[in-house]
Amino acid sequence: MARAGLGLGLGLALALALAMSPSRAKPTVRKERVLRPDSELGARPPEDNGSFQYDHEAFLGREDARGFDQLSAEESRTRLGKIVDRIDSDGDGFVTTEELKVWIQRVQKRYIYDNVAKVWKDYDRDKDGKISWEEYKQATYGYYLGNPAEFQDSSDHYTFKKMLPRDERRFKAADLDGDLTATREEFTAFLHPEEFEHMKEIVVLETLEDIDKNGDGFVDQDEYIADMFSHEDGGPEPDWVLSEREQFSDFRDLNKDGKLDKDEIRHWILPQDYDHAQAEARHLVYESDKNKDEKLTKEEILDNWNMFVGSQATNYGEDLTKSHDEL
Repeated sequence: MARAGLGLGLGLALALALAMSPSRAKPTVRKERVLRPDSELGARPPEDNGSFQYDHEAFLGREDARGFDQLSAEESRTRLGKIVDRIDSDGDGFVTTEELKVWIQRVQKRYIYDNVAKVWKDYDRDKDGKISWEEYKQATYGYYLGNPAEFQDSSDHYTFKKMLPRDERRFKAADLDGDLTATREEFTAFLHPEEFEHMKEIVVLETLEDIDKNGDGFVDQDEYIADMFSHEDGGPEPDWVLSEREQFSDFRDLNKDGKLDKDEIRHWILPQDYDHAQAEARHLVYESDKNKDEKLTKEEILDNWNMFVGSQATNYGEDLTKSHDEL
């Protein structure tokens, strides 16, 4: 579950917050900080009843998997063949485990790319297929920059003055070639940094800045709890808060110095979970690789097509019209 400040552009999230309320109440319930790449793909169920349902949803996405019964078996195989051509990214006639993993990850994250596509036109003002920092800044902060006096007395913690440099720092981290202009992939990394390995340090830094109220560069136990729970009524702490204090001492504070540094924050909010996409890719290759060369030909995939798309096929027509960058 991504935090609002991570899943959206920071300035955009702030603008929405300020529009809804002049001041934000402190949370009185648990806030989730742990970030996992958003995906529909969880663990394989213990019993799939031989239906390949898990495989279908992993390979196609849950929504498209539900449309299987709309197509004949022949149409299903035809469309699968077209999908295979797209998965074979280097065009060598083979589908490797890595190519399958990348495909599965992209399918499972499709909504992220759809989200970027929806907001793209709001920022790409000159319609050149890229978004410059100036374009984003003007679209998000233009009113503030033109009317700074209106914001001088704002008591909201996340002021435009503070968020502008934070947005700029994140934009530059996403801008891999350093030209201050974001491609679609770079802008996706900017809006959804938790999904990109090279953005993980920004995610950790932003989390530290959010929680570290005394500015010492660490998160102590009280700061850790205050981020989740506001003790406003003076009564006893709920059981879950006491449990979180134990979690902090026993599992978060790895070196037992009473505070979390950046490495410990990374370990906390970005856990290295089991890679379900990798496991599914290996499973599909293993089950379909007739000659056991650890890669699949198009023929091998089509021979075992019901594992990938099932006997009821899939409604994949709309997706096939998209470019690879859009998926």
